[in-house]
Amino acid sequence: MNNQNLVIYDLKILYEILYEINSIMNFKLISVDKISDLNSREQNDYLLISNKKIKNIENQITLNNFPIDIIKLIESINVKFLKKRYSQQSDIDIGDYKLNLNSRKIFNGAKSLNLTEREANIIIYLNNSKKPVNITKLQTEVWGHNLKLETHTVETHIYRLRSKISKNFKDHNFIISTKQGYLILKK
Repeated sequence: MNNQNLVIYDLKILYEILYEINSIMNFKLISVDKISDLNSREQNDYLLISNKKIKNIENQITLNNFPIDIIKLIESINVKFLKKRYSQQSDIDIGDYKLNLNSRKIFNGAKSLNLTEREANIIIYLNNSKKPVNITKLQTEVWGHNLKLETHTVETHIYRLRSKISKNFKDHNFIISTKQGYLILKK
């Protein structure tokens, strides 16, 4: 859990306690007096601890039961950092989109779209390819077919996936078709 930042807001005594045991923890400890001090940081860079829920901050622990069991608090901190790390490892950036492998959802801003496992695999494979991918290659790599099959399975899946993305995100060019095969346009 290296390079994790734990931000303590408006809890000076807690900061001092954690500071004393900081050498056995795997996160950097930061204290702030104003929430506006956090604006200069990316939200993915920290976990916030405060005594009240702070609006528009996703990754936080709110302490409102006192006295605090310090062991349970440290366990909660570690669990939050683990979840964050796991979540970050499961997100793939694709241009303006983010694909979450755990939920099999693709996001563009506030909008999201549920994908089937096959659709997610198609997007991942196309995203990892530097050049257009032909149908035969998709059959082999995504479907696992070793023989050249006379089927329109790939085209049907691509058509449905493009339709879903077009309908949900109003993006008619996410997956394009070229003479050489299919390609994801990364904006």
